[in-house]
Amino acid sequence: MIRLDNVMKEYDNFRLECSMEVLSGQVTGLIGRNGAGKSTAFKTMLGLITIDGGTVTIFGKAVKDLTAQDREKIGVVLADSGFSGYLSINDLIPVMDTLYTDFSRKKFLADCERLQLPLKKKIKDFSTGMKRKLQILAAVSHNAKLLILDEPTAGLDVVARDELLNLLREYMETGERSIVISSHISSDLEGICDDVYMIENGKIILHEDTDVLLNEYGLLKVTVEQYDKLDHRYFIKTKKEHFGYSCLTNQRQFYQENYPSVIMERGSIDEVITMLTT
Repeated sequence: MIRLDNVMKEYDNFRLECSMEVLSGQVTGLIGRNGAGKSTAFKTMLGLITIDGGTVTIFGKAVKDLTAQDREKIGVVLADSGFSGYLSINDLIPVMDTLYTDFSRKKFLADCERLQLPLKKKIKDFSTGMKRKLQILAAVSHNAKLLILDEPTAGLDVVARDELLNLLREYMETGERSIVISSHISSDLEGICDDVYMIENGKIILHEDTDVLLNEYGLLKVTVEQYDKLDHRYFIKTKKEHFGYSCLTNQRQFYQENYPSVIMERGSIDEVITMLTT
């Protein structure tokens, strides 16, 4: 669906160097700290900024060659985007109907009712959660084949996040669709993503299937004496701690079998981010 090959974008104090791919039928997560380059990568995907090198393709075409029909197949939610606050959902419906040939008014209204979004209330008076729900519903309302979602659950409470994630799971029930999503809430990505890319200082530093990350990665907590006796071949990152060392590995089973007395914690996206970026 999307492919970034050696994409480069340089600013005065930041440089993006990024390669990644979003496959058909999968949900791909882009994770990293604030300022790591997530939003810049998303804007390159959409052609919102010019790149200094590399290539970006969507549906097998260069972004600049996408037709209006191609762009209708893309649903977008960016962190700094939204609808005019002076519109209501009732005002928005004819606009959507005009913009998208495959807009489903019936489904859109049914989803608004299900998520308890008022049709006549001005959007500026919506809560943060209501605005995000509306953005997601609009993105999926025209039978898009690809969703590009930048921090769609930011600022939402647990209930609202669960509702949105369920909506995205429903969207993915047909195998010909894809999502690329960024979030700093690791539990969101663990529950929905097939694979994740980690970006730091504009560069991809890790790409892994989510199942592999959760089932095969681990964090060893060892004393200095234990550390000296361990096989270090499968350490990805080691961090000095007050008690000794924390060691990130992608061979958790190896250490569990060969060093059963060592404390081993199950890997998580949060732990991987922390270990690889500090």
